[in-house]
Amino acid sequence: MLKGKGINAVVLLGILSLASILIVQMVWMRKTIAIQQTNIAIQEKEDSLNLKEFSESAHIALRNVLEEITTLKADSSDLYGAVKQIRTNYFTVDINEELHPFYLETLLKREFYDQNIHQDFQYGIYDCFSDSIVFGNLIRFTKDSLYAPASDTMAGITSPKLSWKKDGHYFTVIFPNVKAKSINPNSDTISPWIYVSIIVILVLVFFGYTINIIFRQKRLSEVKTDFINNMTHELKTPISTIGLSSEMLMRSDFANDPEKLQRYASIIYKENKRLENQVERVLNVAKLDQEELVLSSDTMDIHELLEEAKDNFMFNQLEQGGSITLLLEANPHVIIADPVHITNVVYNLLDNAIKYCAITPEITIQTRSLKNGIQLEFTDNGIGIKREDVKMIFDKFYRVPTGNLHDVKGFGLGLFYVKLIIDEHKGKIDVKSTPGKGTTFTIWLPLK
Repeated sequence: MLKGKGINAVVLLGILSLASILIVQMVWMRKTIAIQQTNIAIQEKEDSLNLKEFSESAHIALRNVLEEITTLKADSSDLYGAVKQIRTNYFTVDINEELHPFYLETLLKREFYDQNIHQDFQYGIYDCFSDSIVFGNLIRFTKDSLYAPASDTMAGITSPKLSWKKDGHYFTVIFPNVKAKSINPNSDTISPWIYVSIIVILVLVFFGYTINIIFRQKRLSEVKTDFINNMTHELKTPISTIGLSSEMLMRSDFANDPEKLQRYASIIYKENKRLENQVERVLNVAKLDQEELVLSSDTMDIHELLEEAKDNFMFNQLEQGGSITLLLEANPHVIIADPVHITNVVYNLLDNAIKYCAITPEITIQTRSLKNGIQLEFTDNGIGIKREDVKMIFDKFYRVPTGNLHDVKGFGLGLFYVKLIIDEHKGKIDVKSTPGKGTTFTIWLPLK
């Protein structure tokens, strides 16, 4: 098990490793971003050149179409500005002639092929009478059939048999697959940063979880060491007392002093009972850990149990003074539970209330009916529990630090056992405490 220096070394090495990973990731990221920016710049330049070349070819093709459909022998200067590029993939051509769609489509196919414009296109002719544009079919380019309508069922407007009596002022051509590629460098550089951020977060979570486990193991090791020391003391004390009392019985003649004989026999009996109880606690917790404990379901009277516990403690542990007050208000007060373990829970809480009291113990036990169950409150005037210790008192082997007070005995298993038994009975347990004033344990158990 790691000790203080070992844990510090592990934490330091972990921090150094994490810092190294972050540095490597940052260097790699900078190089990756630089390469991406270079590739983006090259791609932008290539796209710009391709679009420029496409635009020039489309202008030439449409200018040639315009010259062919112009019947008037006009100067070429008269056609200047007739071809306009509205968007990257959208062109308009001004005309002064009647224009049949099939004828226009034939000219467009030929000129686009001559100019190596192998793109799908769709054309439209402006109808000056209805102030609208009548679009032709979408013409797809394939290596097999070159330019052909996208659908045979839509061939009406491109049919040479169509009777066209409308006049037009311009026609349009759109290339749906030609799009201006606007590449934003930041859009591609965000992704690596997100990737690195996720990796860093995962590493930090793993590192934090690992450190937490290490410190928990360290605390568990310290608690177990304290448990072994306490258990050794707890077992040695009654064994030593029994041994001394037995030795006195063997060496002395009590024929004329029966009271002394009775006293030594009583000491042996009490210490043996105490030893038996301590061993039973350890065994019960071991069974709970191994999930070997099977709880019985019997009817038991909580009020009767509390009255018996009061009589027992008043006779055995409060001979020098102290009080246990019962405020039994619950009705009904008969529940279905394991009588042995619920009895142990009550005895554990009363035993702690007496052990952790620096003055004359004054204990109050109150019962109430609450939410289809019964509530038990154990209130004492003991030394209390600090806030930082309250959340750990139900941990196995944990004992509340008592400073220089070493006469408080136990294994740190009592409250752990209590919590497990209450949980097994589908109940709840809560604790409120004020240092120097006392503690209140509140238990709720279902009636069934």
